[in-house]
Amino acid sequence: MSTYVTKTVNTGRFQTFICEGGESNLEIIIFLHGSGPGVTSESNWRDILPELTDRYHVIAPDMYGFGKTVHPEIPPKSFWEWTNSRVEQVLELMDFLDIEKAKLVGNSMGGYVSLNLVMTAPERFEKVLLMGSAGGEANPTPEIGRMVGYYRNPTHTALKNLTKWFVYDEKALGGELESVLKERYEVVMRPEVRNSYLSNMFPMGPGEGVIPPSALKRMEQPFLLLHGVEDRFVSKESSLSLLQHLPNAQLHLFKGCGHWIQIEKRESFLKMLVRFFEGDM
Repeated sequence: MSTYVTKTVNTGRFQTFICEGGESNLEIIIFLHGSGPGVTSESNWRDILPELTDRYHVIAPDMYGFGKTVHPEIPPKSFWEWTNSRVEQVLELMDFLDIEKAKLVGNSMGGYVSLNLVMTAPERFEKVLLMGSAGGEANPTPEIGRMVGYYRNPTHTALKNLTKWFVYDEKALGGELESVLKERYEVVMRPEVRNSYLSNMFPMGPGEGVIPPSALKRMEQPFLLLHGVEDRFVSKESSLSLLQHLPNAQLHLFKGCGHWIQIEKRESFLKMLVRFFEGDM
């Protein structure tokens, strides 16, 4: 099993921290993480990337406003502006790395950014895998409300509760719960991270976090939608809504699974990813 390296890439407007491996491979996958407190590309994908570097060139950036990517001194004023900046960040990174086309894997908010990337530059993305993705029509849950409000009072206890709620059963984290909490809380307490989170990073108005069906029906790429039935942060109705409008999509629901499919159903996730991207499903 190969590994990956981490580095910061100055592409012009953005100084983006990335995890990268398998550079000699022709097929390229860009992995986009979600928006949970303390999330980074590495914490989201470290158990996935090494399994794929033997056959794919994998790239996972810390998106603008997260982790070790340089944060804006004057943050965007709305969720849409944040999203547009992240779309520009990914496209700028692809140009810098001389990547004409790539496959996308988007988790949660990363799925929302993936859909906006396809809407903005459809010719640059071949296939898209969305996992617990935002962007469909679904009612917000009490859990997502607690997550959005977390940075108003970012206690360790609240982060521990959120982390447990991300999975259907915290036993899926094995003995790693405390190390996950330590890593994420250290990120949470960085002033620039907290400043970005508090700056209108989440949808505020009705429909602001939903991709218009008029856009979805024009996305011709093959999509694979994966969702945990017990996901309490982005409910499965989001993927069911996306499935209704995307013309070339399939959906797989995981029973006994919450929001972190890459952890709770890791082996199945890896097998389905390879099968989908290789054209076997």
